[in-house]
Amino acid sequence: MKVGIVGAGAVGSSAAYAMILGGTASELVLIDPNQELARAQTEDLQDATLFASPLAIATGDYAALAGAAVVVLCCGARQLPGETRLQLLGRNQLIFTQIIGQVVAHAPDAVLLVVSNPVDVLTGLVCRLSGLPPGRVFGTGTLLDTARFRAHLGLAAGVSPQSIHAYVLGEHGDSEVLVWSTVAVAGIPLEPFAKQVGRPLTPGLKARIDDGVRNAAARIIQGKGSTCYGIGAAIAQIVRAIRDDQEIVLTVSAPSPELSGTAPCLSLPRVLGARGVVRTLFPVLAAGERQALERSAQVLRQADGG
Repeated sequence: MKVGIVGAGAVGSSAAYAMILGGTASELVLIDPNQELARAQTEDLQDATLFASPLAIATGDYAALAGAAVVVLCCGARQLPGETRLQLLGRNQLIFTQIIGQVVAHAPDAVLLVVSNPVDVLTGLVCRLSGLPPGRVFGTGTLLDTARFRAHLGLAAGVSPQSIHAYVLGEHGDSEVLVWSTVAVAGIPLEPFAKQVGRPLTPGLKARIDDGVRNAAARIIQGKGSTCYGIGAAIAQIVRAIRDDQEIVLTVSAPSPELSGTAPCLSLPRVLGARGVVRTLFPVLAAGERQALERSAQVLRQADGG
């Protein structure tokens, strides 16, 4: 499967590297206005293919996207220390407005995966600019936040994160909602499970987990300037789900008419297959969680001018 990546910076190159190591694509093409950067990343990534699954990797202009099944949009400005994702909006809206027409013109059949922040608002923008059918455009949303939530829960509960069902919904940002009421391990709700294994879930522990999830990106950005490896691996998982028509449930961002008011793009559990989002699931939430999700939707409506 051919995959295009628009934006050859830290996130785009990390996604390409993850796909190379995982054998996710048969062909990769990197596009960036900084052609010297794109060429250097391509040459470096070609070296990685010598130790992984062989694939073709190249750079070029937008015409090189022809035949891509997925185009990953990592083309925004990066988040600065102390800057919120929503504060990036003005800079990145302009970039996306300039490039989406060219992407769709050269890869009209591709699924478009939005990665740049603020991912929810930019996903809505790409939906409008592209004119593609519902499901063919979606954002990475809270997929990484959900993985972080499961990782912290796994440490607290003494089990692998892969054995935990838990979700972060809403905005990929400050208003995101950690859904505690539906967390389960081996089908056992979290609190009874915690008692069974002698690891009680105290308010202090829940607060530390919330902070660990909600503020992870800010801490990483403060320390090294950007996040790239986790989101790169998340992108590779999404592309693999599309390639294999997995119908896996992931928390990605797409228009959400399930919520009251206009339909902002935000994260809910969604089934992903070969053509993108196949269907959306709406969890049974506690009253406070439903209210928090509505507030998150309102934050995004306001950011999107709704």
